[in-house]
Amino acid sequence: MAKLVQSPPKYLPREWHASNHFSYSRAEQERAASERLRAECERLCKETEATTARTQQSNEHKLSQRLRDISFWKEELGNKLNENAQEVKLLLERKEELEKALVSTKFPLEVASGCLNYREKRIGTDMVHDDVEIGIVKEMEVIEGVQALLQQTLAHTTEQIRVLKSCKYKLEKDLTDKLGALEVDTTCATLTGQTPGIGYTKRDAIQIQTNSVTPEQWVSFTNANIIDSEKERDASSSLRGTINGVLEQTQQDILKQRNAVNLAFAKRIHETKEAKQQLEQHLDKVMVEIRAMEENIEKLKEAIQQKIGPMMLAQTRLGMRSQRPNNELVRDPVQYGLVDEVSQIGGSVEGLRTRLAESESALKALNRNELKLKENIDIKTNSLEIDEGQCMTLRSQLDLQENHKTS
Repeated sequence: MAKLVQSPPKYLPREWHASNHFSYSRAEQERAASERLRAECERLCKETEATTARTQQSNEHKLSQRLRDISFWKEELGNKLNENAQEVKLLLERKEELEKALVSTKFPLEVASGCLNYREKRIGTDMVHDDVEIGIVKEMEVIEGVQALLQQTLAHTTEQIRVLKSCKYKLEKDLTDKLGALEVDTTCATLTGQTPGIGYTKRDAIQIQTNSVTPEQWVSFTNANIIDSEKERDASSSLRGTINGVLEQTQQDILKQRNAVNLAFAKRIHETKEAKQQLEQHLDKVMVEIRAMEENIEKLKEAIQQKIGPMMLAQTRLGMRSQRPNNELVRDPVQYGLVDEVSQIGGSVEGLRTRLAESESALKALNRNELKLKENIDIKTNSLEIDEGQCMTLRSQLDLQENHKTS
């Protein structure tokens, strides 16, 4: 059994010393390597801390600059949005004025048309295509032309308002985006390493998004919105000036033609009254002459009647003297005198009857003329009733309307 149990091997002293030196050397190497590693780690920590601090400081500066940029453009967008809203308000007011002006042309057109219809009821020789009718037709053409111009301008104004509102929508959308970005970056600027709730984000957020834009594109987009808004605002301002000119000119055109028609009416009414007065004066003279001619006819009839007795007397004497006997049937002065008397009375009666026929014919002509004069007076009375009583009464409502608008 003693042979089976062997003692552990033993090292020589030199081997022991060598082993100790190897352990010393390896421990020194490991310690030196550890010291170098600690120094490197300390240097790296300080370097990364400084780098991180510089990077954070740089990004905070960039974030601060970005906030200033966003605030600047936000303010610009806000100003342009206010200017756009003010321009829309002003243009809407002009649009309302155009609509009112267009509506206000309806009644003058109805008045002009009504006057034409009234004047179609003129009769006889007064149914004439006079200056009044020509003026009314032109007035209707002027009003219809004004209506077409106002409708065209109104359509242009409506389209300009739509364009302005489109610009307004773009500005509001851009401003809303700026406010959102400002809120995000303001929050980012207030964050620190000790802020509660900070943490790691999704990997996609760490990378540059493919749908992102460059700063130049960002500025160009907002600048384009502002330029478009300014361009349309300038166009709107120019349009407002045009609208003012259209409203003023159309009103002047309508008033000018209305006054021309009123003057033509006044002249025509004066001429008609004057003609009616002349006709009435001639009617008075004709009626006086008719009465005088009737008296003349009666006198002629009476004169003819008065010749019957002398004629009968002379003819009776001639008849009786023609019965004288034999040699007593003498052509004496009495016989010649009685024959001459019969001839003279016959001639007188014939002359009186001729004058009577002429007088009766003249009386008929005077009576016809009386009827014609009365008919013409009735025609003039009817024309005056139409022009002065109906047309001018209707047109006076235009003046009342105009005075009401100015007051």
